Amino acid sequence: MSGSGFALGLAISSYEWMSAATLIIVAVFIIPLYLKNKIFTMPQFLARRYSDKVSTIMAVFWLLVYVFVNLTSIIYLGALAISSISPVSFEWSIVGLSVFSVIVTLGGMKVIGYTDVIQVFVLLIGGLVTTYLALSLLADKFGLDGNILGALGVLRQEAPAHFNMIFDKSSPHYKELPGMSVLIGGMLINNLAYWGCNQYIVQRALGADLKTARNGILFAAFLKLLVPVIAVLPGITMYVMHQNGMFQQEMKDAVTGVIKPDHAYPTLMNLLPAGLKGVAFAALTAAVVASLAGKANSISTIFSLDIYRKYFDKDASDKKIVRVGRWAVVVSMLMAAIVTPALKSLDQAYQFIQEYVGFFSPGVLAIFLLGMFWKRTTTAAALAGALLTIPLSAILKFLPTWTNGAFPDYPFLDRMTITFFIIAMLMITISLLKPTTNQNVNTITVDKRWFNVSTEFVIGSIFICGVLIALYTVFW
Repeated sequence: MSGSGFALGLAISSYEWMSAATLIIVAVFIIPLYLKNKIFTMPQFLARRYSDKVSTIMAVFWLLVYVFVNLTSIIYLGALAISSISPVSFEWSIVGLSVFSVIVTLGGMKVIGYTDVIQVFVLLIGGLVTTYLALSLLADKFGLDGNILGALGVLRQEAPAHFNMIFDKSSPHYKELPGMSVLIGGMLINNLAYWGCNQYIVQRALGADLKTARNGILFAAFLKLLVPVIAVLPGITMYVMHQNGMFQQEMKDAVTGVIKPDHAYPTLMNLLPAGLKGVAFAALTAAVVASLAGKANSISTIFSLDIYRKYFDKDASDKKIVRVGRWAVVVSMLMAAIVTPALKSLDQAYQFIQEYVGFFSPGVLAIFLLGMFWKRTTTAAALAGALLTIPLSAILKFLPTWTNGAFPDYPFLDRMTITFFIIAMLMITISLLKPTTNQNVNTITVDKRWFNVSTEFVIGSIFICGVLIALYTVFW
């Protein structure tokens, strides 16, 4: 995200700040449905609401996205940072992160949970220190003698375009973050699919009671407000310093000589004093490993329970299922590690993740939301949505090239909006034209009382929404 802060500015913070608002929606309306219906995996929800066929198709899609988009990009960014602040090469960083992540994953969700808790606090402290260091360097560059507040003023003065939250069509970055789509369009679709229908994310709440799950999600929403301070602001600071002649070589690719925005944060970390650099190294490694382990655990769960047990060995014992899940972790991590070096050609890995996960997210969200809140949604409709979401997304992306520009080249967030509504309308049409009396919708129950929240949750939500309104008002 620091790389995108370097390239795009504060606007990339919408992924974090709008996630805070989305998490509140998820906590109120989606998590209760999972917990009260005793749902433990996302394919399990699809199997109970629709059919095993829909569940399997989506499970395969999830596995592909987790391995070839999520795991690869996380390993890439982690290896890039580690190789920049240590003598370990990029290739050996990939090997080390992959092996360490497999070991942590095999320890189970309890180990992953402890790693998550520790790395959040260490990363928060390390991130704030890195931000402070970046602003101090900028202050010294402009003769402010380490004045941090003065450095913030310099940022606004030297890079005013980097403090616009909403881009209009005249902006060169409109295609990455297209105007109001970051508030009410594709960004919302992306966030709801990620935070509400993603095994990797939701699994952390499914082991708790409803009150605990909601409080944890609300705390996560609060932390989202802080992420741009420790991730985006250093990227903007590096941009201003680079524009003023600093870190010219550090920001270039060693082979091509092209400016690589993703080098921004590793370059800053390399300036930390020896002791703090060690802490930052440990925090970074823990964060990357925790993310990889969480993804790998989701891969293990989905493959062993929703594919292997259903189609390869229905009578498999729990012990065998665990063993199969562990092998799934090893194989998926090996595949991701092999593919990761190919990502070195990317300009911004964060945008790569968002765009290619976006091929899948619109259909996922349509299938889940209609399955949760519209009883007439049929299995045939869900099957059509599952099969068409990726082809439709691909057509919208590549049709401008195929037609030599005759078809509009929409920003990827707008493509997600278009895909979502086409899939949703198609599912509604199919369900109305061919209703079924055998649809087993009673296996997923909905009770309006589940949506009631505590006074403390309401107060926390109002505070977060108030902060968001203030931020977008100031930086619009």
